[in-house]
Amino acid sequence: MSEPWFTSVIGRDMAIDLGTANTLIYVRGRGVVLDEPSVVAVNVRDGRPVAVGAEAKRMIGRTPGHITAIRPLKDGVINNFDICERMLRYFIQQVHQRRFAKPRMVICVPSGITGVEQRAVQDAAENAGARKPVFIIEEPMAAAIGAGLPVHEPAGNMIVDIGGGTTEVAVISLGGIVASESVRIAGDELDEAIMNYVKKEYSLALGERTAEEVKIALASAYPLVEELYAEIRGRDLVTGLPKTVTVSTEEIREAIEEPVSAIVDAVKVTLDKTPPELAADIMGRGIVMTGGGALLHGIKERLEAETGMPVYQADEPLYSVAVGSGLCLEHFDAFKSVITPSRSD
Repeated sequence: MSEPWFTSVIGRDMAIDLGTANTLIYVRGRGVVLDEPSVVAVNVRDGRPVAVGAEAKRMIGRTPGHITAIRPLKDGVINNFDICERMLRYFIQQVHQRRFAKPRMVICVPSGITGVEQRAVQDAAENAGARKPVFIIEEPMAAAIGAGLPVHEPAGNMIVDIGGGTTEVAVISLGGIVASESVRIAGDELDEAIMNYVKKEYSLALGERTAEEVKIALASAYPLVEELYAEIRGRDLVTGLPKTVTVSTEEIREAIEEPVSAIVDAVKVTLDKTPPELAADIMGRGIVMTGGGALLHGIKERLEAETGMPVYQADEPLYSVAVGSGLCLEHFDAFKSVITPSRSD
């Protein structure tokens, strides 16, 4: 069936999960249509973007002097406004072929964001072509909706969303966040911890991408049944030559212990702030994990051991936030209470 003429002119509604590591776009009626790394490669000489998304990510640590790969978001907030706006415009154009389309837009923000940081997100979206007002939804709420939790019920639902830049923990009841904790420690800090550990223990310099690969392959938050070993390659800081070292999952677990403990503490602090009735609900329903960090080996077992509560992983943890904000678009009236419009001044 063809779209109504006004939808074609105004543009399809979209929800954007503007993440530190990846940007996902959900288009109403079509689902998640774009999943790209939040990276832009820029030519320093004229400030022109050379590549955006996956192509730009492949360039990290491999560019000549005049090209630099920039990640415009850090710790869940905009770090480089101009580059972020260009990246958003590029992604919106990838999804929307029509030049003059001004789609209605819902954007996810961390729950611990300041007013100034929120305004920057709204301005970037408006400048990139969104229709005013831009709607804002807090990430833990979007993640809970996307994970299929009954957020409108008068019962406690606990969500732990471990992303690239922030970890969001929230207890939701009756369509609102009752207790929450937002810490700027997540996947990026795990990468950094691995880089620092290998540098200190082996005098080996690792690139960002290699550290991420090591994290995916070897990192764990809880002792494994069988510890593994793998070779990692980098540059020897003493000789300056390429070098290969063998590391174990045990060593990498030790390397990431500090950021993992901070994530676990955020969950404990939120539980401590939760009213007893809702805490009892969570005891029965369990804690639901979403985000890329939910894929970390042993994080489920670690949280269960530390909290004494059952922990579950959402079906598609990487897409929970995007799908949740998209469902708010699909059922706008039902979820009107959880999204806030920007000031359209």
